[in-house]
Amino acid sequence: RAAFLNWTFHADATLTFPQTLVLRYRDFEPHKGLGGAADDYAKWYHARLRLLNNTLADDREFLCADRFTVADVCVGYALFLGRQIGIGDYASQTAAYLDRLVARPAFQAALVEEAASLESWNSWVG
Repeated sequence: RAAFLNWTFHADATLTFPQTLVLRYRDFEPHKGLGGAADDYAKWYHARLRLLNNTLADDREFLCADRFTVADVCVGYALFLGRQIGIGDYASQTAAYLDRLVARPAFQAALVEEAASLESWNSWVG
């Protein structure tokens, strides 16, 4: 249980926090001239991946309980977002972990649904 809780909170409190600031300063508010801060937060994000990199170094398939859990969903989302926003230069074991997660049929189905939803939204807003 402890590992499950730790990874769930680590994903949302430690990994996604610097990502939000990268998005804010680099993508949403570039006119404020804080691109250097965005770069610093990207570095901070990578520093926060050390625990994950070390944990995955034993070639485990999932983070805890030897099965897919919400902890994998939370950490996987953070890694996926990092890749999507261009700061996903991961250690080999972490990249392989993310690749396994996004290859899951449910994730692939979610991507199809997301694309359909975006298409619907775009046709509605014109």
